[in-house]
Amino acid sequence: MDPHLLRTFVAVARCRSFSAAARELGFTQSAVSQHIAALEADLRTALLTRRPVEPTPAGARLLEHAGPLLLRLDAARAEIASLASAPTAELVVGVSPLALTARLAAAVAEAERRHPGTGTTVRILDRAEIPAAVATGGLDLGLTDGVAAPSDPLPLPDVAPLTTAAAAQSPLAVVLPDGHPLARRSGLRLSDLADARWLDAPECGIPLARLRAATGARGFRPAFRYDGTDVRGLLTLAAAGHGLALLPRAVAEQAPGGAAVPLVAPRLVHRIELVHRAVLGGPAAVVAALAVD
Repeated sequence: MDPHLLRTFVAVARCRSFSAAARELGFTQSAVSQHIAALEADLRTALLTRRPVEPTPAGARLLEHAGPLLLRLDAARAEIASLASAPTAELVVGVSPLALTARLAAAVAEAERRHPGTGTTVRILDRAEIPAAVATGGLDLGLTDGVAAPSDPLPLPDVAPLTTAAAAQSPLAVVLPDGHPLARRSGLRLSDLADARWLDAPECGIPLARLRAATGARGFRPAFRYDGTDVRGLLTLAAAGHGLALLPRAVAEQAPGGAAVPLVAPRLVHRIELVHRAVLGGPAAVVAALAVD
């Protein structure tokens, strides 16, 4: 299966248009049509209907395979290219909002001290974006976070052969208004809060789906949706009573006018993991060495 044809197929399926895909890819519409025809001939089945342009059942199944296949190819190309080139003085680090720590800042400062002239960029990204961006060369290093049982690794997507290491592990706490009936508790069980109103903040909080998975409960209803990466904004909303939030205890205790009650069950911790390709050099290697426990 020719990956160039597969990329064209993915573009047409996403755009729902041969002409729009041609503009996106920089091809003529005729060339796009030829690519799709060649891929369908290779697989001996129709992959797209033409009016409207939609995946056939076979095309829908191919789309499920296409993303991981193309990502693996891009990851392989990026890693081989990095092995064939000398380390640069540019450092790009991707960080999920709750993984941006003082330790990382200190590690970057030390890398810049050891490698004068280093240009560092830190990007705040969604957790799901970081492993793929590291694998394909968009990031030199990634720091992502999540909740897990103590000493268990995070369940990261299998996008490529990547190296991971624990960068930090800390207790969790529930943020709620200072006047909340549970605010004076010494600890809270997550299962007792399944029917409470929660803040849905997938970009900078702990995803509610993860709380359901940890307890086996169907609750954790979102009372308020927060789309953003500003953790302080999330703390302010929780302290004002818009919904509960589960966060690293050190972060939760910063809620203005709110209470941070430790989570006592289940046994979960907030974990930060460093993600990188197998071979590192230059400032990236310094940060990787200093950012892990």
